[in-house]
Amino acid sequence: MAFDFKKEYREFYLPPKKPQIVDIPPMNYVAVRGQGDPNEEGGAYQRAISVLYAVAYTIKMSYKGSRQIQGFFQYVVPPLEGFWRQEEDGIDYANKSGFQWTSVIRLPDFVTPEDFRWAVDEASQKKKLDCSTAEFLSLTEGLCVQMMHLGPYDDEPASIALMDAFTAANGYETDLTATRLHHEIYLSDPRKTAPEKQKTVLRHPIKKK
Repeated sequence: MAFDFKKEYREFYLPPKKPQIVDIPPMNYVAVRGQGDPNEEGGAYQRAISVLYAVAYTIKMSYKGSRQIQGFFQYVVPPLEGFWRQEEDGIDYANKSGFQWTSVIRLPDFVTPEDFRWAVDEASQKKKLDCSTAEFLSLTEGLCVQMMHLGPYDDEPASIALMDAFTAANGYETDLTATRLHHEIYLSDPRKTAPEKQKTVLRHPIKKK
C-alpha cells in the first residue's frame, strides 16, 4: 500500500474542527511564488499549480523512468498547500489581487536538490511546460495554531478569529511576519466539492507572549 502523508501524519493534515497548538518539524516542498487573484482564469496562480503538479508527479513516477532515486518508496502525492500574505497586515479577502502567495506540495524526505533539478528539467521536456519557476523549498514552521475550516475560503475569518482567541487564552500571540505566514492546506478539490463542504487546514505561527 502506498504511503499516504495525510494518514501517517494526521496531526498535521487532519486536525480537529477547533484550534490546537502544534510544533511543525522541517519539511521540504516544491514551491512556486507569485502574486494575484487565485481565481483569475488562466492567471499566475493557476499556471503555478500546473507547474507544481507536473514536478510532483514526475518525481512520483520516476521509478518507471530512466532515473532511479535513492530511497524511493511508493507514495500518494500530498495535498496542495499555500502560504499567503499581503503588503499590509493580515489578509484582505475582498482584495484578492493583492495576495502574495507561495504555493507548495510537500516532497518526500528522500528527494534531494539534485533529484529536484532533474525533475524540473524532465517535467519541462515531457509536459512541454516551462517549470523553471519551481524551487526546492526547505521550511521549518515551528510552533503554530491550526484547525480544520469547513466551508468557503471567504468564510475563513471566522475560523481565524477562533484561532486568535485560543492563542491568546493559552498565553501565546500570533506571529505573522514576512517569513512566518498564513498557511492553508487544501483537502478538497473546489472543482468537485460544494463550497459549504470544503475542508481546509488553517495554520498560523505563534510565539509566547
